[in-house]
Amino acid sequence: MPRCRLSIHTGSGEVRARSDWDSRSILVYMEPYAPGDYILLEADTPGCFWDIRLEDTMLPAVIFLAGTVLRFPIPFGKLKVPYSPKTFTGGCHMITAGAAGRDQVHARRNLALNPYDTPGMEGCYPHASDNIGPRDEAIFIPRNAIDGICANAYHWDYPYQSWGINRDPGAALTIDLRIPCRVDEVRLILRADFPHDNYWVRASLDFSDGGGETVSLTKTPLPQVFRFDEKSAQRVTLHTLIPSDEPSPFPALTQIEIWGRVER
Repeated sequence: MPRCRLSIHTGSGEVRARSDWDSRSILVYMEPYAPGDYILLEADTPGCFWDIRLEDTMLPAVIFLAGTVLRFPIPFGKLKVPYSPKTFTGGCHMITAGAAGRDQVHARRNLALNPYDTPGMEGCYPHASDNIGPRDEAIFIPRNAIDGICANAYHWDYPYQSWGINRDPGAALTIDLRIPCRVDEVRLILRADFPHDNYWVRASLDFSDGGGETVSLTKTPLPQVFRFDEKSAQRVTLHTLIPSDEPSPFPALTQIEIWGRVER
C-alpha cells in the first residue's frame, strides 16, 4: 500500500513538524501558523489517490496526486478571504492523509470536489482554472467553485465566495480531473444575491473526449441538475455563458459539481 508523510515548513524550508511514513499519517501541530508556512504531503508512489484533510475545520477530499509531492501554502491576508475565519487559526492543528480505498475512489461521487485547490497548483487534481488571468480578489477565483461550500445568498466573503467572470463575456471555467472518468451529471449552483446578481440563461459544457452539452438555466438559488448519457472525460469546461437581460452585470457561479466515476 502506498505510504505518505506530512510536514509543516516555514517559508525558508525549515521543518516545524513532521509525521512518520505510513499508509495513513496524522500530524498534530501545537503552534500558530505564520505567514510563509506551508504543508507538505510526500508520497512514496506517484499517481495515487489520497484521502486528505489538511485543516480540521475543512472538508476532507479524495485527490489524485500525479507525482509524489503536494505543497499547500497556508493562506494569509487577502488569500484567506475565501476560507472560514476559523481555518488555520489558533495553536492546535490536526492534519491527516492516507491512501484512498478502492471504494472511495471508484464510488459515484462529485469528482470536482477539492477544497484544497489553490491558484497555480500543479500535480494535484481536481484543479479549477479559467481564462481570465490573475485577480487581486480571492473571493472570485476558480477554486471557490469546487470547494464544497454552497451558500449563495450573498456575494462577498466566506461563505459566499464564488467564481466571478470579471465582466468577461468570453469567460470559461475548466475543471481538470487529470484521469479518465465516466461523467453522467453536472450540477450548477449560481450565485443568487438578486438583484445585485444577474444569472445565465444558457451555458455550454465541453468534455475532453470531444462531447458537449448545452444547458438552459433559470433564476433560482437551488442546484440546477443536468443529466446526460455517460461521457468519458479528463477535463470539463463551462463556457459560452449567456446572461439574462436583467440590468446587473454580475452573474457568478457558486459551485460546479461533476458526478460520475473514475474509469480505472
